[in-house]
Amino acid sequence: MKILIVDDSKIGRMSVIKSLKIVKPDAELFQAANGLEAVEIFKEEKPHVVFLDLTMPVMDGYEALKHIMSIDKEAQVIVVSADIQSEAKLRVLVAGAKNMYPKPINDEKMLQIFEQDLLL
Repeated sequence: MKILIVDDSKIGRMSVIKSLKIVKPDAELFQAANGLEAVEIFKEEKPHVVFLDLTMPVMDGYEALKHIMSIDKEAQVIVVSADIQSEAKLRVLVAGAKNMYPKPINDEKMLQIFEQDLLL
């Protein structure tokens, strides 16, 4: 299984990776520091799951989500953001994200994401 983690914060990416290594230890992990990198990696690697932050330089998560969904309308994107406003959640769900969770993601939340949100 290929998983792409997108966050401009290395600490943010490491937090998601830490939980992924417990829940999906055999996953092949890719990282991007902004939405533009994410879109390029998505095109090349075709990951099964994308964990996507919203607030990033170069290209934000909203724009990256739009591009990813235009490449693959079945893409499984989980938004992980400090922006917990209901407006942000509605916007990403309408754009095609499977769900949105507040930072940080712990092991229990990661397990819940794989059990409830993703079709793998």
